[in-house]
Amino acid sequence: QVRLVESGGGLVQAGGSLRLSCAASGLTRCISTMDWYRQAPGKERELVAGLRSGSSTNYGDSVKGRFTISRDNAKNTLYLQMNSVKPEDTAVYYCYAMERNTPTVGCYGVDYWGKGTLVTVSS
Repeated sequence: QVRLVESGGGLVQAGGSLRLSCAASGLTRCISTMDWYRQAPGKERELVAGLRSGSSTNYGDSVKGRFTISRDNAKNTLYLQMNSVKPEDTAVYYCYAMERNTPTVGCYGVDYWGKGTLVTVSS
């Protein structure tokens, strides 16, 4: 089992910056992928940024050049640095982790989600 706890959300003015954190605990040795998703009111959940094992990253088109995903393996923490935020970035931001599927070492490809942290960008 892996537990994910997000923090760092809040109210920020357009053009400002915010850093989200996602602390992972439990069976963290099995985690291969960690992503940030967001869901705005009335909209579907969408991928914001992803970080694969090997440090490969990918970003949603709407945040490219403004957001940066990173991970501190020693602290088992995922970050999302949000710069030049816009009102349309307002959403609940969720941390996601996926285990690698290697049953021989006790990792079974399970998905995990945090409970989310609210980011509100005022204009």
